[in-house]
Amino acid sequence: MQNPQDIVKTLSFGSDAKDKVFAGIDKLTQAVSSTLGASGKCVILEDFMGRPMITKDGVTVANSINLKDPVENIGATLIREAARKTVSEAGDGTTTAAVLAHSLIKEANNKETKESLRKIKEDIQKACDSTINYLENIVVPVEGDMIDQVATISSNNDKELGSIIGEAFKQVGKNGTVMMDSDGKSGETTVEVVSGSQINQGYMNANFVTDTGKQTVTLEKPLILLVSSPISVVRKIQVVLEYAVTNNRPILIIGELEKQPMSALIMNKIKGNIKANVVAPPGFNFWKKDFLDDIAAVTGATHINEEYGDDVDLITPDMLGECERAISDSKSTVLKIKEIPKEAKERILEIEDQLKSSDPSLKTQKLEERLAILSGNVAVISVGANSDVELKEKKDRVDDAIHATKAAVKEGIVPGGGVALLNAANNIKEKSDGTDIFIEALKYPYKKILENAGLEYVPQKGKGKGINVVTGETVDMIKEGIIDPLLVTKSALKNAVSVASTILSTDCVISNMREE
Repeated sequence: MQNPQDIVKTLSFGSDAKDKVFAGIDKLTQAVSSTLGASGKCVILEDFMGRPMITKDGVTVANSINLKDPVENIGATLIREAARKTVSEAGDGTTTAAVLAHSLIKEANNKETKESLRKIKEDIQKACDSTINYLENIVVPVEGDMIDQVATISSNNDKELGSIIGEAFKQVGKNGTVMMDSDGKSGETTVEVVSGSQINQGYMNANFVTDTGKQTVTLEKPLILLVSSPISVVRKIQVVLEYAVTNNRPILIIGELEKQPMSALIMNKIKGNIKANVVAPPGFNFWKKDFLDDIAAVTGATHINEEYGDDVDLITPDMLGECERAISDSKSTVLKIKEIPKEAKERILEIEDQLKSSDPSLKTQKLEERLAILSGNVAVISVGANSDVELKEKKDRVDDAIHATKAAVKEGIVPGGGVALLNAANNIKEKSDGTDIFIEALKYPYKKILENAGLEYVPQKGKGKGINVVTGETVDMIKEGIIDPLLVTKSALKNAVSVASTILSTDCVISNMREE
């Protein structure tokens, strides 16, 4: 392996550096923005094996782009990171984030100004804060048929998929979880609601990831070890690890593994000796014990805690629990179980009694989180299609729709189709070069959606009014069901401003020299 210090670098300065960075941004944004809106187009891309793939998923398109010119590729990578962060925070909004970042940089480069760069960046940030405040003031809570509308919009106006996803959210309720099955088993898309729990902790190390595309860890019928006391050496859990290997079972450890046992587990996972995942215990202080006791009640595991007299040197296989499936991303873990055990049902009744007498506080919040662990349902959407190519494209849309609907239920919705940002632009009264740049950038998503539909941009009068690109008519976007989750819109805007401000203040790019 080449020493990083020996890699020859190429330096680019001033306008030359900025032009190349922007060229990379422009190329990536052109590809991604073609998918934006109800009339957005699909993109055909080639995977590393040379196989074609069709998608309308912005993050999939962005992740597939690696430009030959190193400086251009840096520009593309910066926009891609803004898109990835938006997905990480809100589950959707990659395309909007890319379009906004691109438009901010484009408008700034095209504007002749005598104001300092610092002043421009400060004014853009102030305008961004003002816009987010505006969006939070016009938000509409999501309930009833609105859930179907959000899901339909996010699945590329597929009413059948939208109805299936919306119904899944309605069935599981506020304490439930909606997820997509990794394998489509027929030509039809179906929903199955099962018992399950969601833990607000994701995988502790990316080496455990089983699906690199979705960055998730999926374990089928795993054994579960619950330990709230730190595990300092692998010897303390060796017996249960050997039991898992002997019985050909994956193992999920919910506990605190220190460096040595974590490294040992990762090494054995990479070598294929064991299928495993490690998740940090949810909660803190005395709440940690309650959370782990709840998980123990759901899974049948023994909660091992030295503070309560347990000996971590004496962990045995009979202390392990199990579930049907465990799925983790970087933020949360879902445990799919056959049915809620009797002990869990008894704890549910106790918590419900506590909630009735509890004042709104941190305590109430934690009790509700415990209730979600004990009584949550999981809706599993099995995506069906007639070909592998169709299945991949359809799964991308379902995944986007699930995350967008979740975001909408959490924080509410705003007028969709770029109209909320368009209205926000018209609401900004301050005048400066920075705010002028920001105002024009806010109009780009709406303009691009119209462009993708072959329609011309016409300034809209009236808040929440915009063009339905399917019919070409001016409508009230929320009444028409053309809506965006507030969380998605906010996240896309904040990440776009962050990356654009960074690029605008760049004067030198150092890149690795490529071999011809």
